[in-house]
Amino acid sequence: MPRAPPPPRMAGSQGHPTLPALQGSAGLGGPPPSLVQGQSLWPFFLMLAALPLTFALVLARCAGAVMLLPGWAETEVPAVMRAAVALGLALLVWPVVSLGFPQPSEAGGVLLVAVADEVLAGATLGFLARLVAVALPMGGQMLSVMIGLASVLQTDAAIGAQQTAIARLFGLAAPLLMLGGGLYQLPLRALAGSYDIWPVGALPAGGMAAVMAAMSGGFALALRLAAPFLLASVVFHVALGLLGRLVPQVQVFLISVPGQVLGGVLLIAALGGVMLRAWADTALLALGALPGL
Repeated sequence: MPRAPPPPRMAGSQGHPTLPALQGSAGLGGPPPSLVQGQSLWPFFLMLAALPLTFALVLARCAGAVMLLPGWAETEVPAVMRAAVALGLALLVWPVVSLGFPQPSEAGGVLLVAVADEVLAGATLGFLARLVAVALPMGGQMLSVMIGLASVLQTDAAIGAQQTAIARLFGLAAPLLMLGGGLYQLPLRALAGSYDIWPVGALPAGGMAAVMAAMSGGFALALRLAAPFLLASVVFHVALGLLGRLVPQVQVFLISVPGQVLGGVLLIAALGGVMLRAWADTALLALGALPGL
């Protein structure tokens, strides 16, 4: 008698599984596991590739700011120390701001253009803070002219013009007050917050208007600091003119020079502390209005 054909074997029975079972076990119905893992790691690899670029952009903005920030950009500070400060600031700011950075292809187009934009943004912020500090030695230069202590033989290595001893003293007092009084924290906070108003790879919006306003404010502050000496000089010279008219025999020139210098020095001794305190209060308000705060 002919024998009946054997029944078909299912995937769960003994022997070879069927084709659907083979597809499910071998993964023929989807991508290989290694490909899936590679796709999940691809954004991580992109992030690692963008880390050097983002750090270079942050370092460019910090270096541009340190070149002009008061206290760090002085001629007495070595270049190595300034570079170390810029690198330290970049290391502190980079983890905070790098999360919101755009992709490398969107960060200013070309790397050199993006770096130039970042240096300009940092230099703009540093120059705004620098104008506040320069107002104090500028006021010292004005009052030195009023009291007769100005000389064309004394030069200023920082500004490149003639400088008096009083202006040099105030020029050293400005970074001392900023570093000792904690005013340096405001420009650094503005540097970290500048990424909110000046995105990476874009020119600082409104930077020129802010610089012009800061320049006019710096000149006005210097004039206010030297205003008592200007008033005293006008009164002194008017009194000398009246004395020369009333008593022609008196040698007015021999009296005016030592009297002007002596009176100016006494006035500096009386008002020096008030001037420094007034500058510190105004600097606190001006630095508190920096872009990014």
